[in-house]
Amino acid sequence: MSNAPHYDIDVAKFWADPYPDLAKMRKDAPIAFVPQLGSTVFTRRDDIFSQEKRIDVFSSHQPAGLMNLLMGHNMMRKDGEAHMAERAAMFPSVSPRTVRDVWVRQFQAHADRILDELAPLGRADLCKAFALPLSAECLKDITGLTNMRFEDMDAWSQAMIDGIANYAGDREVEARCHAATAGIDAAIDDMVPVVTKHPNTSILSVLLAAGQPMPGIRANIKLAISGGQNEPRDAISGTIWALLTHPEQLALVREGKATWLDVFEEYARWIAPIGMSPRRVAKPWSYGGVDFEPEDRVFFMFGSANRDEACFDDPDRFDITRDTAKSIAFGAGPHYCAGAFASRAMVADVALPGIFARLKNMRLDPAGPVRIGGWAFRGLLNLPVTWDER
Repeated sequence: MSNAPHYDIDVAKFWADPYPDLAKMRKDAPIAFVPQLGSTVFTRRDDIFSQEKRIDVFSSHQPAGLMNLLMGHNMMRKDGEAHMAERAAMFPSVSPRTVRDVWVRQFQAHADRILDELAPLGRADLCKAFALPLSAECLKDITGLTNMRFEDMDAWSQAMIDGIANYAGDREVEARCHAATAGIDAAIDDMVPVVTKHPNTSILSVLLAAGQPMPGIRANIKLAISGGQNEPRDAISGTIWALLTHPEQLALVREGKATWLDVFEEYARWIAPIGMSPRRVAKPWSYGGVDFEPEDRVFFMFGSANRDEACFDDPDRFDITRDTAKSIAFGAGPHYCAGAFASRAMVADVALPGIFARLKNMRLDPAGPVRIGGWAFRGLLNLPVTWDER
């Protein structure tokens, strides 16, 4: 175990709002062992930015980790050439060109259909009625699992996320994760002959065409689902909420003084949907006055890094005009999120301009308070709004 200073948290309070504790750690113990998490956490942006790239020390390869055991050995849990080979095989499906030439058009079609159904209602929880189905329908296309229901895509993603964070060993959580991975395997089995006969730009199709082994294909599709559903879902609902609660920021977009992409990048900094990335210490190492031992567990706290006072002025403020160049919402090293281009397009090119154009005078519904939670994955739990029916 590292000799980092200990910092105790109240787990429930940390889940509800981690930022006060993270600010204290950045100030007093930027590298700290948190007993309640069983991990040494990095909280300052520049420390994370430099050390995440030291894959010889802070390795993503975690053979005994819950992700490997429950979802299979995917590229997120590999380093070096093994990671890059699988990343390269997947790239044709999620490259900027494919996103621009293929996916944006399909994302737009899904958004238009969902908004057509929503517009006459005048009231909805946008987490469930817009962000969830849009993200899931888009991910069905990207993965190639168009035989799934969008409800299953979301539920199975959440079950896997819960499973890989199930450090307490809750058997019900583990059982739900196993049921989810079995459902995904069945969907893959159904679609393999379809995309083999009719190749497309989906992850399943391009990985099969690249000759990737089937266990790896299954594991990497599960990886894409586990992160590719919750992050854009939470970013869509979160950015809408941020603009509704900061009308002066929305006015900047409408006046042409900022872009929807500015909104997305600032929201991802302000409330990083993926707030943490785990690593395994691979060899003895000393950094920042802390000695690390092999097999120590480390958490790189992206959500803390993006509110580091040393890098961002008034970091707790949502400001779409700020320079977000130092944001590491998508990671900083070789494991930079492969789906970042698709996520940006889904939120900034499709979801935000579409919903603010279509739902006139959209506003928070005073009948139900907005709830938000999480620290490893953080997002809105509901977003009740009303708008003028036209």
